[in-house]
Amino acid sequence: MPLEAGLLEILACPACHASLREENATEETPELVCQGDSCGLAYPVRDGIPVLLVDEARRPA
Repeated sequence: MPLEAGLLEILACPACHASLREENATEETPELVCQGDSCGLAYPVRDGIPVLLVDEARRPA
């Protein structure tokens, strides 16, 4: 389920405050990925709700 465009405009990475973009890690696992140069954390989206907790984020490979 894609997030509303207006929601993505106001959300920011809690670690570095950069903007986020929506990606799909798999078909069932959407996530929001930080666009910051030094950060790049990927936050899960569960049941259409972004989980913007640094402890829950996936580190870039």
